[in-house]
Amino acid sequence: MNDELVFYTHPMSRGRIARWMLEEVGQPYRIEVLDFATSMKSLSYRAINPMGKVPAIRHGDTVVTEAAAICAYLADAFPQAGLAPPPSSPLRGPYYRWMFFCAGPVEAAVTNQALGISIPEDRQRMVGYGTLAATLDTLESAVAGDAYVAGDRFTAADVYVGSQLAWGMMFGTIEKRPAYERYVRRVTSRPAAARAAQLDDELGAALKSGQGG
Repeated sequence: MNDELVFYTHPMSRGRIARWMLEEVGQPYRIEVLDFATSMKSLSYRAINPMGKVPAIRHGDTVVTEAAAICAYLADAFPQAGLAPPPSSPLRGPYYRWMFFCAGPVEAAVTNQALGISIPEDRQRMVGYGTLAATLDTLESAVAGDAYVAGDRFTAADVYVGSQLAWGMMFGTIEKRPAYERYVRRVTSRPAAARAAQLDDELGAALKSGQGG
């Protein structure tokens, strides 16, 4: 059976989330680097992701797009890495909840803010996040304290939540709060996170100098 793991990405994209997850899983993978203006929009890549966006992975005959889905898939595909609570565990609920809370309400609220889109008060019930303030306060409740979002163990949900917070605070789309900063320091101190960041930084530098591909 062909179980090759292929990673489609660009180092200045949400692919950095998937790269971190791949490094946490610790399985060999092959990387395909795509350019935003050309190869990402090619017919061959659109067969992988019709949206023409990264990241995506192909694991044997299975294709997965969307960073949160990739994190969840890899955790289940490689259970030996211990990156997801067992399906029967009560921690499976918060694991899913916070990963997809960041993929849904947080992503939407932060994007709308960055685009200058303001939701009228009488329309807030129409959007999943309601208000940006409520969304960020709710997220803070998940990362406060010394544990992780799904109990006392690091999981794939922390890869996704930590990435969203780190990226948002870096670019000013998410306000810096002490609880956020403590949580991001905690999760990004992991060897796999540092290794993934180094790989993507080196790839980005190579692409910038015209040596990547």
